[in-house]
Amino acid sequence: MKTDIYHAIDDQTDRLKKLARWIGEHPELGHEEVMASGMLSDELERQGFRVDRGVLGLPTAFIAEYAAAKSGPTIAFLCEYDALPGLGHACGHHLICTMGLGAAIGLKAAIDRVGGTIRVYGTPAEETTGAKVPMAEAGLFDDVDAALMAHPFHRYERSGTSLAMDAIQFEFFGKSAHAAANPQDGVNALDAVLLTFNALNALRQQLESHVRIHGVITEGGKAANIIPDYAVARFYVRSANRPYTDETVRKAIRCAEGAALQTGCTLKVSNYEYSYDELRTNEPLSDAFTRNLNELGVPLDAIQDGQDHGSLDLGNVSRRCPAIHPFVQVIDESFSLHTPEFRDLAMTERALDGMIVGAKALAATAYDVLAQPGLLARVRESFEAGVNA
Repeated sequence: MKTDIYHAIDDQTDRLKKLARWIGEHPELGHEEVMASGMLSDELERQGFRVDRGVLGLPTAFIAEYAAAKSGPTIAFLCEYDALPGLGHACGHHLICTMGLGAAIGLKAAIDRVGGTIRVYGTPAEETTGAKVPMAEAGLFDDVDAALMAHPFHRYERSGTSLAMDAIQFEFFGKSAHAAANPQDGVNALDAVLLTFNALNALRQQLESHVRIHGVITEGGKAANIIPDYAVARFYVRSANRPYTDETVRKAIRCAEGAALQTGCTLKVSNYEYSYDELRTNEPLSDAFTRNLNELGVPLDAIQDGQDHGSLDLGNVSRRCPAIHPFVQVIDESFSLHTPEFRDLAMTERALDGMIVGAKALAATAYDVLAQPGLLARVRESFEAGVNA
């Protein structure tokens, strides 16, 4: 049966590569992925999927579905297709979305014989206000038995962990004055921002090692001879889990409150992007993906243990259904994600071949969940244990 899956993907390889290359050459930022979303939706309809576009009022989000006549588990393949500002597809999302598409096409060749439902989720803006967050909150993954995606990288890695994250904005409101003639009449909002940075730098000494706090000043004044009456700083606060992230955010807010008190400013705190939860890898599902990679010719000793690579909106999905996020080797050089070097190599034929391997491994793993009741039971048991932990 897996042979049929692989043949179906092979039959579409040229088409999949052409689509991935086109999306890579035409990068679109989050929630602006009109062309990528449209092309993926059109292709899924051509392959016999029913497509619901503009899910949750998000113009570039979609859900495509194909249901076999025989009932069975629901498998989700997740597609990301947003690019990075100034860098384009330096995170390989043009490969991620086409891997998901290819996996869905492959599984469709076998699902009528085993039963079940295939869903392809088009999830915009993973790099910023990831659509998986409102999708998860709306319950769109609650009936999914396995959510699968794979990320391009310079090596193979098992699905690992990610950092929970909050995006916090501090706005300080002061009072302008002439910086030379009457500075005593001013209330310096920029000073409050700088004090916040210094307080956070001191706070890091008393935080656990897995915490990351990094930020920028997005507004710091208009001219050197005017006391700034408005200043803004934005921070990402991350840690290994949601409870400690929440605790760290409370401490960060107190740092900003202290800066406001010292300078006489008023403070407004808000979230400027969605909050991401940590990824809870479903280990039985991850084991199945690793076995399928091995069956496709990847040596087990070439598949490294999962690492933390930042924050993912898939973490929010993993709280609603079993999920994995392994890494698939698509380049042979050790360039990091979010670099021009990775972007350029992710457009080569080598990378497109790696994408096809990833699509086959995803589809084969999905088939195992459909065809092996014992695996499905272990996947569900592991998920429930994580939810109740």
